[in-house]
Amino acid sequence: MTRCPDGFTTRSRIAKDTLILDLGTRMRVLSSAPRGGGLRTTRYIVNHRVPSNPVRQATHSKWEHPARYLKRIAVDLGVDPDCVGLMTAVPMKQVVTCRKAQDGIWVECFATVGVTNAVRAGEPPPREESESKVDRAGTINLMVVTNACLAVPALVCAVQVVTESKTGVLRDHAVPSWTGRPGATGTGTDAVVVACALRGNGLRSDYAGTHTVIGSLIGRVVAECLKQGLASATEWTATHRG
Repeated sequence: MTRCPDGFTTRSRIAKDTLILDLGTRMRVLSSAPRGGGLRTTRYIVNHRVPSNPVRQATHSKWEHPARYLKRIAVDLGVDPDCVGLMTAVPMKQVVTCRKAQDGIWVECFATVGVTNAVRAGEPPPREESESKVDRAGTINLMVVTNACLAVPALVCAVQVVTESKTGVLRDHAVPSWTGRPGATGTGTDAVVVACALRGNGLRSDYAGTHTVIGSLIGRVVAECLKQGLASATEWTATHRG
């Protein structure tokens, strides 16, 4: 739990293979999440662990509609179903966090990092006959929270900075694509969530690029989480290989 002098409190807990983030109040959120994606307001973000490539492995219809499945998970956990929901094959014990602050602004990142599904942007998608090579799907889910109030264009820019930082770390660590090509830029199933204060509840920012304080903070917390997450992912993959 992170308590802040500006009144914001972020609580995090893990229950039933799910990371639950309680933002303490409704915040503006922009995300690529399968549940509650796009631009919305919410108080809760959930990141739920599922089997690798569940659509192929399971016959139950719950996998056909991820948004509905995540709604049921939220209800089962006692979380408002009006939430933002993500899925990953990464064990919740590998959740990593980082928080940094400057000039009255703080940014924190919660992440699960898996790279067995890594890909280089621009590569053709896997054909059906080769899907078995990426059966043990890995996903990089990044959830970023800030007490700043970001204009919508700044929120979009924040997602851009999150992605730039993630890709930079993957390149620095020479993570290969699942095809064996060098220079992976992410995975085929990554998701990004950025949550910020509503208007009137935080320091207003119309920009969030890498030349701004908040952009710098975002880049740093994401990079730190990726570095920690890659170490855990490498160790887990080596332990479970074969």
